[in-house]
Amino acid sequence: MVDLLKAEYKVDVEWRPFYLRPDTPPEGLDLPDYILRARASGADERLSDMAKMHGMKFASTERIYNTRIAHEATEYAREHGKVNEFHRVVFRKVYADGQDPSKWETLRSVAEEVGLDSDDMQNVVDSGKYTAEVAEQVRHAQEIRVTGVPTYVINDRYAVVGAQPYEVFKRALAQILKRE
Repeated sequence: MVDLLKAEYKVDVEWRPFYLRPDTPPEGLDLPDYILRARASGADERLSDMAKMHGMKFASTERIYNTRIAHEATEYAREHGKVNEFHRVVFRKVYADGQDPSKWETLRSVAEEVGLDSDDMQNVVDSGKYTAEVAEQVRHAQEIRVTGVPTYVINDRYAVVGAQPYEVFKRALAQILKRE
């Protein structure tokens, strides 16, 4: 969907980090009851249907993951000109293949798939090179009142929250273009 928006509207997309649960321990957490209830009421069906429309699989995650190293690895990919590819493969591995983004084995396989040096990525991320940058980006997201993921911030002024159908983005962009 992002690729469609980029092609149709000539927009730039920058992936930035946000922690839904900043208190998530490194090993992750069991899903809370309210998420399990939402799944039982059909929330995952909508996501699965959206994925199918775009020729993708969807697998519900089994835990709340600590995504700190995934966000820092994404900064490594950004620095090496592969952020979009890296982000796309991480999403596929988590939401289609059910892999854990807090595990180096997952992130290393993503790096290799997109042509990055997985040893270098792990060494640089483990050195803490991106820790402050990711923390600053998360702080900025809180400052602009991001509360959910994904949140698409348009022109630093408008937000579309959640995994939305393509038509929602088209309507939002049309309204924004009319205003500006």
